[in-house]
Amino acid sequence: MSGHAADVGEQQAGDGGGVDIRLIRVRDTLGQDPPGRAFLVDRLWPRGVRKTSLHYDAWLQDVAPSTELRRWFHAEPGRWEEFAERYRAELADNPEALRPLRDALAEGTVTLLHGASDTEHNHAVVLRDHLLATRGEAAGQQ
Repeated sequence: MSGHAADVGEQQAGDGGGVDIRLIRVRDTLGQDPPGRAFLVDRLWPRGVRKTSLHYDAWLQDVAPSTELRRWFHAEPGRWEEFAERYRAELADNPEALRPLRDALAEGTVTLLHGASDTEHNHAVVLRDHLLATRGEAAGQQ
């Protein structure tokens, strides 16, 4: 896969220690191979997307926000800060759901695929930041 990342508005972040987590909207990567190991991190399958057109390693529904939290946030997008706080609490309460992502990060680049149209205020951003912020804690538990 050569260079499509810059063409699709991909967001990339790392912790300076070799961790590379990329965020890509599902619709921006259809029919292409995302960088590294790719995980769909939405609870619901993206509307209008054929499963054969999305290249991914696993669909991790359990790392997505709970249905209740997702509905609460979508009812009022101005709740971003509180949504992020509540979602981080959900992630902290379910560390085992993050294991596939942490294992893949130990091997290299991870791409988080999401269906959100807002690329700055969505759960994948919070998930990426949580993975980066808790990386040392997780390594100590293994």
